[in-house]
Amino acid sequence: MIVVEGPIKGKARPRLGKFTTYTPDDTVNYENWVKICYQQQDGRHFLNEPIRAEIKVYHKVPKSYSKKRIEGIRQGLERPQKKPDADNIAKIILDSLNGIAYKDDSQVIELQVSKFFTFDTERVEFELGEI
Repeated sequence: MIVVEGPIKGKARPRLGKFTTYTPDDTVNYENWVKICYQQQDGRHFLNEPIRAEIKVYHKVPKSYSKKRIEGIRQGLERPQKKPDADNIAKIILDSLNGIAYKDDSQVIELQVSKFFTFDTERVEFELGEI
């Protein structure tokens, strides 16, 4: 399981410049952070087969939540329904690993993204496996 600690980012849409389109800096920086985390924590061989990806997103519990709501979170009764969207999180994680973990993210044929609350560090955890 690869852990990417820090604020959670989703894949941002390309922006229009005066003469060209470009990827926003915060998206590029987050993709680079995912690459670094993958290389430091896994470093295994290049995946050539079809891939299964499991992504778990852990959002920090807001300080403004009531004690009753926090108790519901502890019991697993409430999960985050906030930005960034699960599909944009998956997109930034999978795109950042192109050419590093696999040739192209089109190799991913099974994908599961789950969002949870945490009282610890905000993070994204992911695991890749060949099918």
